[in-house]
Amino acid sequence: MKVLLIGSGGREHALAWKIAQSPQLTKLFAAPGNPGIAEHAELVSLNVEDHAAVVAFCREQSIDFVVVGPEAPLVAGLADDLRAAGFATFGPSRGAAQLEGSKGFTKDLCARYDIPTGAYQRFKSAEPAKAYIRAQGAPIVIKADGLAAGKGVTVAMTEAEALAAVDDCFDGAFGAAGAEVVVEAFLDGEEASFFCLSDGKTALALATAQDHKRVGDGDTGPNTGGMGAYSPAPVMTDEMVQRTMREIIEPTITGMAKDGNPFSGVFFAGLMITNKGPELIEYNVRFGDPECQVLMMRLKSDLLPILYATATGTLDQVTAEWRDDPALTVVLASKGYPAAYDKNTPIAFIPEESEDAKVFHAGTALKDGELVATGGRVLNVTAFGSTVSEAQVRAYELVDAVKWENGFCRRDIGWQAVARENG
Repeated sequence: MKVLLIGSGGREHALAWKIAQSPQLTKLFAAPGNPGIAEHAELVSLNVEDHAAVVAFCREQSIDFVVVGPEAPLVAGLADDLRAAGFATFGPSRGAAQLEGSKGFTKDLCARYDIPTGAYQRFKSAEPAKAYIRAQGAPIVIKADGLAAGKGVTVAMTEAEALAAVDDCFDGAFGAAGAEVVVEAFLDGEEASFFCLSDGKTALALATAQDHKRVGDGDTGPNTGGMGAYSPAPVMTDEMVQRTMREIIEPTITGMAKDGNPFSGVFFAGLMITNKGPELIEYNVRFGDPECQVLMMRLKSDLLPILYATATGTLDQVTAEWRDDPALTVVLASKGYPAAYDKNTPIAFIPEESEDAKVFHAGTALKDGELVATGGRVLNVTAFGSTVSEAQVRAYELVDAVKWENGFCRRDIGWQAVARENG
């Protein structure tokens, strides 16, 4: 099978690494890719926003299957255009991708189909939003409606912080994503990430993970795209997984189909496990980043036929097997992230991968033969252990072996699970 993978981040490096292990693969292309992905795929300098160019490449190379990694091309309808041209494609349609492309769309879906989530209101101007916040009080959550690379959410612990977040959105801090704002109730509990494939009819639960969104140790500082993750998430017991499928995922699949947007791809449900059970914080319509990295490390099954079955409506014919051992990933980011940071800083050394450890490239490039950091989140240092505590120790040993002067990381990834183990 000839495969084209769209994307250039740590998530796509993890997908490329796993797809490359498939006996069904004959050739893997990646557009635009990164130096880590180049170890597994032939990089193609396609403009992914030019859908006609992507389709033309697929025709020229007789591509059998396209895997779209990031959310932006999905929200822009790339999967629709590829499928219309006759190419099997992993990823939802533009209509179904609204689950991530519009926070308000998802909240309205939850309201229609009785899916548990925080109470909310949608606003297109600042003053009504501020009046609602003053009436509700803090803590409260303010979200830019559209795609904001994981940074459009403010969990405001004070009213002043909430009002400032509304101003940020409407003053253009998140561009077009902030033209509408969703204000919703603060949910108290433990966060978890749940992944499930759907071909529009069948659902296949994957694994659970826990992400660390805030930039600083102890979950302090501003939200980021994710500073680390581990899998599985102990808070997601078998009972909680079953409830999530029954109360959140299955009604979403039914509702999306009923509304004319059948969902084919991966549900990434951001959950809050409250004293009432699982409640939906938000949906993403692609694998998490950095959760994908720990999921791919733990997946024992061949990924390629599972993704292909999802894309071709035959998900009921495959299963997914997982390693029991936990995996943990630490994000090495450029100093200054998630605010301004220096680009093109040299990375002098990355340790070799072993059976139980791997460094995924997230924001790197080769400049004059030298590996440099081009992004905010740059490397995902990932390791296994028999416990989360052991995986954490191994991951940080690997972090300390990386030679990159401009890098920093949190030193407490996995702290909730470690506390449970030591409890």
